[in-house]
Amino acid sequence: MERTQKSTKRLNAAKELSRVVGEYYLECVQAKEEGKPVGWMPPMNGAIEIFYAMDLQPVFPENWSPVCAAFGLTPANFEVSESMGYSRDLCGYLRNIIGYVHGPMNQNDLPLAALPEPDLILSPNGGCIPVMKIFHALERRFHEAKTIRLDLPQVAVENIAPHHIQYAVSEVKRLIGFLEKETRRTMDYDRLQEVVSLSDRACALWDEIMTYRSYIPTPFSAAEMGIMFVMVTRQGTQVAVDFLESVLKEVKQRAAEGTGVIEKEQVRLFWDNIPLWYNMGIFNYFEKHNGVVVAETYSAAWSLRLDTNHPLEALALKSLKSYPLVSCVSINQRKDMVFKACRDYAIDGVILHRNKSCVPITLGQMDIKKELDKELGIPSVIIDADHMDERNFSPAQFQTRADAFLEMLREKKAIN
Repeated sequence: MERTQKSTKRLNAAKELSRVVGEYYLECVQAKEEGKPVGWMPPMNGAIEIFYAMDLQPVFPENWSPVCAAFGLTPANFEVSESMGYSRDLCGYLRNIIGYVHGPMNQNDLPLAALPEPDLILSPNGGCIPVMKIFHALERRFHEAKTIRLDLPQVAVENIAPHHIQYAVSEVKRLIGFLEKETRRTMDYDRLQEVVSLSDRACALWDEIMTYRSYIPTPFSAAEMGIMFVMVTRQGTQVAVDFLESVLKEVKQRAAEGTGVIEKEQVRLFWDNIPLWYNMGIFNYFEKHNGVVVAETYSAAWSLRLDTNHPLEALALKSLKSYPLVSCVSINQRKDMVFKACRDYAIDGVILHRNKSCVPITLGQMDIKKELDKELGIPSVIIDADHMDERNFSPAQFQTRADAFLEMLREKKAIN
């Protein structure tokens, strides 16, 4: 197995996705050229819909890191950030984007036209620590950009109370006031409600698409995870809705026809943690053992239904919930999420990615591993890797563990 490898995709939507991705990054560059204000922000927050409602251009440096990994740009970016003193033990997203903005950012030969420099920076005081530190570094790098620090209480989803939502709404209003002042544009609240409705529609489509993965055989696998691109960058747009409607139509048809990812699906797998963006082909590796990764942790984080009648409250609640769903969740909650997926998708085995670049999402895996076997009788295996830095991934070690694990699962199913 190669250290870096693209995934083999079965959905026709993969071709359409390439167009959608290219058009988004071209739109970012054109916005800058045409004088439309460009704002850099973290993903998974209500500011996305606000930007689209005000005809501003949102840019997501964290999302740019997987793109860099897919195109093989991360080694050069890591070299820059490490020469600045950033340790290899830090988050790969952080090291990549800092290396990128201090290194090759303005080169002309980068894929997808690269990123335009920000006019606005939305710097979060919430979410995981590396994301906050990324934006602190970006504030220093782009010191001429207008910056707003947005605050959110770090509270578990199940503990969100009315006063948390009230405070988050006040921050949403503060953001709108900041944008109106700096861009000289006025928020159209009817337009905002339309954008929130489009965002909610995309989430509904995403949820329905995911349900079809419970079919046996499953109509698509984790190798197609790139379709989540619109859930990151295009929430609140017709582009996302149109794309997801086409995906749903194709997935429905494959499910109705009984068309699976491979000819003979024998083992159904769950992947915990972020994928290896530089080696999405890892998901196809299991297919030689007739195994398919039918579900994963990461795809569940991007869908949050919104109350379209109360857009400000909806966006506030979205901002409160997003990061705790991924990186600020208790071990018990994480266990419940994994267990639910195992039941919903008839999982035979779980792959626990022990991710050197994201410790928060990795915490608790040993406890989950024990409980999976004890409560559900589902075996699991730990794969040591890194979602961004391929130096922390050993293909030989992965193959040895994966081969043994899949062989054991097939024998177990045959006995049963």
